[in-house]
Amino acid sequence: MTKKLCGTNYPISICFIVVNEFCERFSYYGMKALLTLYFLNYLHWDKDLSTAVYHAFSSLCYFTPILGALIADSWLGKFKTIIYLSIVYVIGHVVKSVGAIPTVGNNDVHIALSLLGLILIALGTGGIKPCVAAFGGDQFDEEHVSERQKFFSIFYMSINAGSLLSTVITPILRGDVQCFGGDCYALAFGVPAALMIVALVVFIAGSGMYKRNPPQGNILLEVCNCIGFAIKNRWRSLKSDPQRNHWLDWAEEKYSKRLIQEIKMVLRVLVLYIPLPMFWALFDQQGSRWTLQATRMNMAFGDAFSIKPDQMQMLNALLILVFVPIFDLVIYPLVRLCRINVTPLRKMATGMVFAALAFGAATLVEVNVVKTVVDPPPAGNCLLQVFNLANGSISVKIPDSDLFPEPIQYLEDPPEYKTLLLGTSSKDLMMQVTFEGTAYECEQMFEQEKAYSLILYSSTTGIKCKLVEDFIKKNENGNPLLRFLSTETEAIDLTVGAVTFQVPANYNVSANRTVERGEYPDVSCHSESKECGPLNLGLLDFGASYTVILTGEGLSNIVPHKMEDVKANNVHIAWQIPQYVLITAGEVMFSITGLEFSYAQAPANMKSVLQAGWLLTVAFGNVIVLIVAEGAGLEQWKEFLLFAGLLLGVFFIFSIMAYFYTYVDPDQLDKFYLEGSGKEESDDDNTKKKSNDINLKKTEKSTRL
Repeated sequence: MTKKLCGTNYPISICFIVVNEFCERFSYYGMKALLTLYFLNYLHWDKDLSTAVYHAFSSLCYFTPILGALIADSWLGKFKTIIYLSIVYVIGHVVKSVGAIPTVGNNDVHIALSLLGLILIALGTGGIKPCVAAFGGDQFDEEHVSERQKFFSIFYMSINAGSLLSTVITPILRGDVQCFGGDCYALAFGVPAALMIVALVVFIAGSGMYKRNPPQGNILLEVCNCIGFAIKNRWRSLKSDPQRNHWLDWAEEKYSKRLIQEIKMVLRVLVLYIPLPMFWALFDQQGSRWTLQATRMNMAFGDAFSIKPDQMQMLNALLILVFVPIFDLVIYPLVRLCRINVTPLRKMATGMVFAALAFGAATLVEVNVVKTVVDPPPAGNCLLQVFNLANGSISVKIPDSDLFPEPIQYLEDPPEYKTLLLGTSSKDLMMQVTFEGTAYECEQMFEQEKAYSLILYSSTTGIKCKLVEDFIKKNENGNPLLRFLSTETEAIDLTVGAVTFQVPANYNVSANRTVERGEYPDVSCHSESKECGPLNLGLLDFGASYTVILTGEGLSNIVPHKMEDVKANNVHIAWQIPQYVLITAGEVMFSITGLEFSYAQAPANMKSVLQAGWLLTVAFGNVIVLIVAEGAGLEQWKEFLLFAGLLLGVFFIFSIMAYFYTYVDPDQLDKFYLEGSGKEESDDDNTKKKSNDINLKKTEKSTRL
């Protein structure tokens, strides 16, 4: 006898399943939120490769549920499948965490461990995806339909709670905890691994209370076999047999008319799925391209707090919890009051429009974001800026160039980099530097596609020059970059926050280091002989690159002069909120409505076939992004615009398909499917089928399952 919660019809076993799902979703979304920045900053991949691998992983996570369903329904059953694949899941998380420890091997080892971990995680999360929710539904007796409905609402809330909390917490663990001299990816991946271990332990702890149904055979496999037999039989009988009304009728020699009729109906719905991957191609870029966009934005909310670029993904989980009741209780009823027929397919088409608008908003944001980015020099050119450290104005003349027509003032912050034409891979230039009426020669070697700072300073013999290479690429995690140049004759050590700089003497430049965004009014400063601080660097802002020139008469009077080599991000992260609002509104109308429509238009025992088809649309949507990211080579705003345009094109195609689609009344489905079978169902069978309809409809309330 199943144990119940006190005074209710709820089995105690569902508590273990809900906690398991919360921990599993925390582990999955917490790990996934970090992936793009991990690829960029830890594995040092470029943006396109990082995006491609991110979406390849996402795609694999939606291909593997078919494997999990086959194992559960045809071999092990749901309980054992969840146990065994959760163990694979845990191993994947552990391998992924170990791969993020810098002391474990070289970069090739980290890449190998990371990819292996992701493959195992994809097998685990995808494999248990079709099992956990259905296993929870199995715990209820058939007569407790209302309790089962409430269970799936709680189950759905646990999914979104896990997603929301993880996308807030794991970026904090990554960025605010320092380990091995940088962002602590090992800890940030380790916590989701620990949560997955908790999920497995909790699920096993309830094993003595579960109701377990034995494997009943996989309907998806039977459908595939039936279709395959029909095609093969049709091909063999191409000339000898007369034509039949439908190509699936060629399977009648082996399969029942009922099954064939059911497959026909399912195929009508699956045809409507063909355009759907384009929606997911846009939707799943929240964790890749939109996160990369956030790294180039200002993430400070005044002096109160700042957020991490990978934390913005929590908006989707938060907004969907708000939007679902608003749409169901307010928006849809208001639309109906206006006498507009709100059909499921119209809702889905409108969701596509909202997703396209979200990418239109992302395009506008991106156009303004790139204004602070320094474009790399094209082939045959380099970038150049000048720091004048001589106590007076200086004129710089470069052969066959007029880059600096005006004199450069003492300690002037260069307004922007100038593009210097070289014409060859490298070029030795003799520049003329004029100071107080005296001309000096300055010879330096420049290489194409690089950025340089030319440092001019006084010496006992006149004006000297020194060329240093600059790093103009914005930091991928959004934090500022900082370096120091000292005019002193003694080396200096500086500590900025938790980062130490060793500044060489005599107009040499320290290494570029990443520091946390913030105010730095009292930077410690000392040399081997004495203290020279504290120094006030002021605000070091998101996305900027600074050169701080240290001048003075002796270490006791050092003054910092902050130069902004790359401009700080001046577009606030709040401008991403509209695109998240639009994409989430699109998700509510597209995803939830699409699943409800699909299940209402198919027989109860074909729900799993449609679930597999739906998950495959998500998988193929990620494949689209993978192809575009690696193959298109477009500027980011153009890529966003391309995706918006493609989805609008798909919207028109889908709308035409929807116009010609004939809805089937769910109450008449059983009669429709039984035509030609010569068999009537009993009242008990009908009751059970309706119960299964409710069960399966609730289990797939959101793609977060």
